Amino acid sequence: MDQFSELRSVGQIDSSEAGRVFREFLRGQVRQSLVNIMAEEVRELCGPKYRPATDADCRRAGVAPGVVLCEGRRERVARPRVRRTKQGGSTEEVRLATYASAQEPGQLDDMLLRAVIAGASGREMKQVHPDSPKTSKSSVSRLWKKEGVKLVACLRERDIASQEWLALMLDGIRLSKDQTAVVALGIATDGTKHILDFELGSSENFEVCRDLVSRLVSRGFEARHGLLAVLDGADALRKAVLTFFDDAVIQRCLVHKERNIRGRLSKRHWGELARLFKRLREVEGEVAGREAYSAIERFLMDKNAAALDSHREAGEELIALHRLNVPSTLHVSLLSTNLIENSFRNTRRKLGRVTRFRAETDQASRWLAAALMEAEKGFRRLMGYKDLPRLAEALTRRQADRAASRKGIPECRGGISTAAPLGGASPPLRAAPSASSTPHPAKT
Repeated sequence: MDQFSELRSVGQIDSSEAGRVFREFLRGQVRQSLVNIMAEEVRELCGPKYRPATDADCRRAGVAPGVVLCEGRRERVARPRVRRTKQGGSTEEVRLATYASAQEPGQLDDMLLRAVIAGASGREMKQVHPDSPKTSKSSVSRLWKKEGVKLVACLRERDIASQEWLALMLDGIRLSKDQTAVVALGIATDGTKHILDFELGSSENFEVCRDLVSRLVSRGFEARHGLLAVLDGADALRKAVLTFFDDAVIQRCLVHKERNIRGRLSKRHWGELARLFKRLREVEGEVAGREAYSAIERFLMDKNAAALDSHREAGEELIALHRLNVPSTLHVSLLSTNLIENSFRNTRRKLGRVTRFRAETDQASRWLAAALMEAEKGFRRLMGYKDLPRLAEALTRRQADRAASRKGIPECRGGISTAAPLGGASPPLRAAPSASSTPHPAKT
């Protein structure tokens, strides 16, 4: 059937059959184009078909069955053969560059990788792409190992030195009984969010956190205006940040703290606790923040001593953002670690079908890099990003105040102040070492 009769038949059959005929026609056109391109290469090597070049050392040697890849599928073609005469008089087969290019599996590899990242099992890849080569479980596994290493390198070789950073979030995600990853998420001055790096370890300990922050610094991570670090309360995270950024403002996650306190209270008090923490998240400025903090403290005084101690141990780190006197529009995103927890929720979807992470290999790194980069594709600009210049000004002002205080000059009141709580209802807030808290459900 020639191309005209084949196209005419499309209008004479139903839509499903017409689609099949049309796809076959397109594949036929691709095969014909490949044959023409290979024939042109043979002509350049051997000269015109019926007037071969006398000085050419190559000659035509007929045709042979061949297979090329078209959209990840095998397509059979008749490949021309060429032989070259060597100095001793013997001949050798010449591999045509056009035929080798037509067999290049780049598109197929991309297709298989997308399927693996989307959740398709390597054992079932043959059923997903029955007409494609390299779809056995061992072939897919070898491909994933090779390309996964590239994904880890891609994540860790990103240029982070050219960005101006304002905030850093660190949190851990448990991969298995023996492996935990600490992940860093950065917020730039333009409000964009970026997965910066991760570090694997047996737990969320100081050595792992320190190595992660150290690598970020060596890659050029710098907070010129000052750094706001939003943490869940783990001592290792706090200590690692202050090791490299001693002037960082540490903001404790209010969602973690509320959950820790709620675990110590009777259920009949949960509603009032939620209302008080909601007020703390919504008020703006240092004075209102201290009042909301004191209200929670007064509520807990006659309820539960352990809950009161849990509230007090965080101290002023619970209202660090309030003390910068920035607009409350930034509270939604920067008073909790929900931004990084949300990326963990999407990451767990990708890692859910991995039943065992082998600590002796780079398996966890490959899977985590792929999952985090996929989760990052759904990132949007920070809510309230138009007020980030106010945060940058407050952090810069605080740096100037601290520098002046080191020289013995009294601090101005533009940055974080050292005022005592209003009303004298509670002792001065303090920032004591914090206890690790459990992860909380991420907000969308």
